[in-house]
Amino acid sequence: MDFNFSAQEQQLADTVKGIADERLAPIADEADESNIVSPEVVRILAEEGIFGYVVPPEHGGRGVKVVNLCIIREGLARVCSQADTNFAMQGLGSYPITLGGTDEQKRRYLPGIVTGDRLSTLAMTEPGRGSDVLGMTTTAVRDGNSWVLNGEKRFISQVGEANTYVVIAKTDPEGGSRALSAFVVEKGTPGFDDSHKVELMLAHSIGAPRFRDCRIPAENLLGEAGQGLRLALGTLGIFRTTVGAAAVGMAQAAFDAALRYADQRQAFGKRLRDFQDIQFKLADMAVSLEAARLLVYRAAWLNDTGAATVKDASFAKLYGTETATRVIDTALQIHGASGLELGNRVQRLFREVRAMTIYEGTNGVQAMDLLGRKMRTRGGALFMGWVQHAQSILEDHSPAFEAQCSAIGKAVQHLGATAMHLGGIGAQEGLESVMLQATPFQTQFGILVL
Repeated sequence: MDFNFSAQEQQLADTVKGIADERLAPIADEADESNIVSPEVVRILAEEGIFGYVVPPEHGGRGVKVVNLCIIREGLARVCSQADTNFAMQGLGSYPITLGGTDEQKRRYLPGIVTGDRLSTLAMTEPGRGSDVLGMTTTAVRDGNSWVLNGEKRFISQVGEANTYVVIAKTDPEGGSRALSAFVVEKGTPGFDDSHKVELMLAHSIGAPRFRDCRIPAENLLGEAGQGLRLALGTLGIFRTTVGAAAVGMAQAAFDAALRYADQRQAFGKRLRDFQDIQFKLADMAVSLEAARLLVYRAAWLNDTGAATVKDASFAKLYGTETATRVIDTALQIHGASGLELGNRVQRLFREVRAMTIYEGTNGVQAMDLLGRKMRTRGGALFMGWVQHAQSILEDHSPAFEAQCSAIGKAVQHLGATAMHLGGIGAQEGLESVMLQATPFQTQFGILVL
């Protein structure tokens, strides 16, 4: 088991660090406090060939590998959040074309992604429809040699500056998982309005594109009608892990800043880092950061080797962003009032990292998905076995005892997924030893309602 980067991966990490420190750092403060895409940041990333890592070699790129994507996002996010966003959106907006596009579509759009002549984005989220993808209301109706789009998206990055949009729309209201389709919509198409911006608590180019009888050529459909969900999930499956990597990069920046501040700041005649409370905080930040980094790159490596499952990307995104949120919050606390001052990057990181727990599948949805998958495997079988055994116990007890059991059963039903979750983790060795010491009834029901 080798936890080291390959020689090529280490070279990439060193290259990205050099680009970030030497070319992006001088303009990062201005770019990261702007609500528009910085042409200078885009130019640097294109000149350095960074955009090539989201496009296959046959179309001018360097190939799409999740480990490489994570290396780049961690390195960029450590210094310049907008650079990370620009890179991520080039991938999110072009990968559906890589997955489902025709040869002609790939030749038309992908080379421009590499050079930065095309800025792309993925338009899925709608007002009131975020993680509920199948509930979207934007429609696309076939009309001869065209598709006609109507509806509104919201919280779409790079709206206004992007010139190539991959739009997910509903083409069959009764189609279930095949209800959605993916289309390429270019800036300037009649009926397409990308002028509406959305203001967030962080500086970010984001908006609400609208479609009013927006007519696009039939050949702008990606793949076949009904494949939109597959293309969207395939794209998110690649890039969700990289959200964790970007979060790690931001957390690393906050940790480094806290370490420097604690070394320089004097209080009560000594440095902050000499106080035990600060030492404990810094130690916890360092351990959590390294654990998140390992989880992210494990998920990335599994993806590149073809062994990844959906849960691996969810683990990386969930733990990476939650850890970054906690590390950055602690870094701000160590800085005290100075951490709140505008111009201090820690306060900006505090505002920026919060969004990472929400986009590309909220952390709540990640946790629910992980729970569901757990219950469909070993934990689910164990839970059902407990229920069946408990029913046999009830047959041998008095009516009063049965009434008590009924009350507990209702409590289990009320807890729903929470009770089932405890049943799932009960398969682990730590709880097995506890259950062996319990009475049969306590084992079957008591542990479920703790």
